[in-house]
Amino acid sequence: MQHTNIDTTTSTRIAQAQKLASVLTTAGRTVALAGVIIPLFMIGILKFTAVEVEVLKPLISGTPWLAWLYPVFGEAGASYLLGVVEVITAILLIASPWSARAAVVGGALASGIFITTVSIMFALPIWEGASGGFPWLDALGSFLIKDIAMLGVSLAVLAEGLTTLLSKGRQQ
Repeated sequence: MQHTNIDTTTSTRIAQAQKLASVLTTAGRTVALAGVIIPLFMIGILKFTAVEVEVLKPLISGTPWLAWLYPVFGEAGASYLLGVVEVITAILLIASPWSARAAVVGGALASGIFITTVSIMFALPIWEGASGGFPWLDALGSFLIKDIAMLGVSLAVLAEGLTTLLSKGRQQ
């Protein structure tokens, strides 16, 4: 009889642990997604200000694969374009838990945004010389390094959206 009681207690604890793990997974995904959506939206709307147009100048003009934006769109136009893309991406990511298509498009756009911002670290100096250089990040490096985590979340959203779309395609 005691053996059954231990099995029941163990089963109950396992069920509780599984429920907790499920809640933590949902909370973790929600927080991670919010950690991408909020900065994308806030920095996206900031792109429509004169301050951000000025802040972007050394980043865009100093990065060879982005410098083309200025001759094509102008300084303000390039900033506005980036802002529109960032705000649209944030909106798609908001919809991603309910729409696999939004997840795919939003995840792909966000991945592109963060691949681009992470790539800036290869074009511009990001090491704090006064502290001895590598591995000490300067202000730009400190600002950009977080985008590696945001890229990871974006890729996960994209992958989950693709998985959902593919599984729906197989069911039809």
